[in-house]
Amino acid sequence: MKNRSSAQLRRIGGLLAAAVVFLAFATPSIAQLNVIISGGFSTAYRQLLPEFEKTTSITVTTGSGASQGTGQQTVAAQLQRGVPADVAIMSREGLNELIAAGRIVAGTDVDLARVPLGAAVRAGAPKPDISTVEALKKTLLSVKTVATPASTGGIFFKTKILPQLGIADQVNVKVPERGAQAVAMVAEGSADIVILPVSELMSAPGIEVVGLSAPRPRSRRTGWSRCGDARPMLRLQHA
Repeated sequence: MKNRSSAQLRRIGGLLAAAVVFLAFATPSIAQLNVIISGGFSTAYRQLLPEFEKTTSITVTTGSGASQGTGQQTVAAQLQRGVPADVAIMSREGLNELIAAGRIVAGTDVDLARVPLGAAVRAGAPKPDISTVEALKKTLLSVKTVATPASTGGIFFKTKILPQLGIADQVNVKVPERGAQAVAMVAEGSADIVILPVSELMSAPGIEVVGLSAPRPRSRRTGWSRCGDARPMLRLQHA
């Protein structure tokens, strides 16, 4: 799993680097970028950002928000109240909502990667079996509490995976606003297992990745995308 996760991170990092470098060279007058990013891409982004700033001389200011949900710190809520953003890196589902709402100009979005949902437990805890659909179902029914965020991954887990397994009303799910909060619940012992895009789990402290939480035929991968504002290439639509 570790080697697989590292390979996924390298692929995600390469895609993100290519997209952001293309943005920089396409608009050479840029001296500063305001980026707002959700959790799924954060690990690769943090690793790439120092080298990007060094090689391009572009200063990047980074904000964070959930791709979907109803909280005040979602990407949508921040854009609505005027938080400056040139580039948004978020889930395809959240991006589609912003395009439909007229907050982002259609056609400026670019898919960067696809990330599977994963599961993790508290560091040192026994790792449950989620290698098959039936094993996943048994594990979810056996634990006291599952943590998953109110954003894209958690929405898919609650509205698609649990109903497909036929256990939507039998699993105790706690839903904090952000993925980091869901991870913290497992790390501190207030939840038994966390379901998140695997890219958010790979470097999170206090937990250990068990595997992918949606074995085939119920697998589903989340696409992370980019958009931007006030540049010839990428623009945000402001009301």
